[in-house]
Amino acid sequence: MDYPNNQAPGAPVRQGIPEHGRIPKYYAVKARLDLLVGELGEGDPLPTERDLSEEYEVARETVRQAIRELVLEGKLRRRGRGTVVAGPKLEQPLSLASYTEGVRRQGRTPGRSLVTLDRFPCPAALAAETDLVRGEPVWHMERVLLADDERVGLESTYVAVARVPRLDADFDPDSSFYAFLNGQGIVFGDADERLETVLATPREALLIGTPPALPMLLIHRVSRDTDGRPLERVRTLFRGDRFSFTTHLRG
Repeated sequence: MDYPNNQAPGAPVRQGIPEHGRIPKYYAVKARLDLLVGELGEGDPLPTERDLSEEYEVARETVRQAIRELVLEGKLRRRGRGTVVAGPKLEQPLSLASYTEGVRRQGRTPGRSLVTLDRFPCPAALAAETDLVRGEPVWHMERVLLADDERVGLESTYVAVARVPRLDADFDPDSSFYAFLNGQGIVFGDADERLETVLATPREALLIGTPPALPMLLIHRVSRDTDGRPLERVRTLFRGDRFSFTTHLRG
């Protein structure tokens, strides 16, 4: 079939233009900038706000609003005092595959930077959610997620010390935790996962290197091994401008 106005499949109907045809000025500028982004390559600089406002004959604040939305959508990113074209979003599968596998499949180099690794008695809320025993020792590991050395997320993992007693000595924080568990003879069986959108806290935004107003994709996961025993509880923040999630559904 032919799509209206030759728009691409999956694009907003009539490119988001309301039926009454009155288009906000910033949105008209955004649509033109979107076309310009498609003509440029990753890392190419965008013309200055002054140049764009003169070319489109609108106020600089109108251009600024259009650019802000394209930054939030991940099509542009800030570099110093300017704005450049961003690369394609990373696609992360909603599956038991690790973050490392997902990033490598797209030709990027995954990495992690350790923020903290400590142990404490399992609190009541964590015990109720994971079926761990309240008061038993648990590890808490927090790491910044990297893709080609770019900070793209923040991962917080809880696991019983009894499952991996030498985590602090034997595990390389820059590597895949799933691969480490497999090496310990621990195999993932199933998991419950919940996905929502949130804003990062000031601390999280500082660690990830983003403005606090940038939307984040938050995944909560509780995993079990093949015997149904609790394995890990993970809270992972992904930058909304750098990630999309994929899954395969079967009827």
